[in-house]
Amino acid sequence: MTETPLVEADRLSRNFPMRSGLFGRSRDVFAVREVSLTVARGEAVGVVGESGCGKSTLGRMVLGLEAPSAGTIRFEGRDLSGVSGAERRALSRRMQMVFQDPFGSLDPRRSVGAQIADGLRVHHIVPKAGIETEVARLIDVVGLQKSAAKRRPHEFSGGQRQRIAVARALATRPDFIVADEPVSALDVSIQAQVVNLLADLRRDLGLAMLFIAHDLHVVRHLSTRAVVMYLGRIVEEGPSDKVFGAPAHPYTRALMAATPSITARKVDEGHVLAGEMPSPADPPSGCAFRTRCPIASPECAAAVPDLSPFEPGWNVRCIKAGPAHPTGAQP
Repeated sequence: MTETPLVEADRLSRNFPMRSGLFGRSRDVFAVREVSLTVARGEAVGVVGESGCGKSTLGRMVLGLEAPSAGTIRFEGRDLSGVSGAERRALSRRMQMVFQDPFGSLDPRRSVGAQIADGLRVHHIVPKAGIETEVARLIDVVGLQKSAAKRRPHEFSGGQRQRIAVARALATRPDFIVADEPVSALDVSIQAQVVNLLADLRRDLGLAMLFIAHDLHVVRHLSTRAVVMYLGRIVEEGPSDKVFGAPAHPYTRALMAATPSITARKVDEGHVLAGEMPSPADPPSGCAFRTRCPIASPECAAAVPDLSPFEPGWNVRCIKAGPAHPTGAQP
């Protein structure tokens, strides 16, 4: 019998009404369109794509921070749309988020220890007498000194503040964490440290994680399964070693070409990503990527391709899908 996924998103969409001019007609602009994905217990799923592709909106919907326009979100098989009150608060303990901007997510007026302790108090994780000890333990888990508890966020570097944000998320002992671009605001030298911290915590604590990023190198390192989004839709999904080792969708190949650190071989010039992503308010007909795709043909404009099996467990939204040369191999 197949185990029920810890988190399941089914055909999620998020649209925003937009009006053209003062008296123009209102129409829907989609940030996310019919996205389905699952996250198993202990699994790390990476979501990657350019800015504006809808990945952060997807993460907020999965956590219930933003309501979907359509579709359902289930946690342990329970539809979250029917959850409220005490049950919603209980679920918030088990589902936490690490934001892109650690300084913006921390209160500059309060000590780090007090902010980590909030979750412990609200959800009664430990007895009141044990809160200080638990805060000290969490600070140690993320690699900071015990004295950090009495200091305020502005006294720390960006990497240290992100470690504090991770400690605060861990305080409620969650089963699932959404990490939304958690290293994009950090120096390159610090990014690897935070990514390694998240990888170690996921392994040691058995956490399920939805890791959102635009850097394929980071996602490949941390995730076991990858989801590639373009203009609100999933265009490729599957095991990370396959998606990044021999991508089947031309968009994934183009993202790899723009990330030199992910491949040791020279990338064909035909795979270099050209132009800008179209506006969600005026998407191309058919395949949304066709206006930037080096292998597009007139038939690509006819209809939006389905997300279809390429190999078992590996799906691609492209009528011309085919594997690239494996990473590290010569064409």
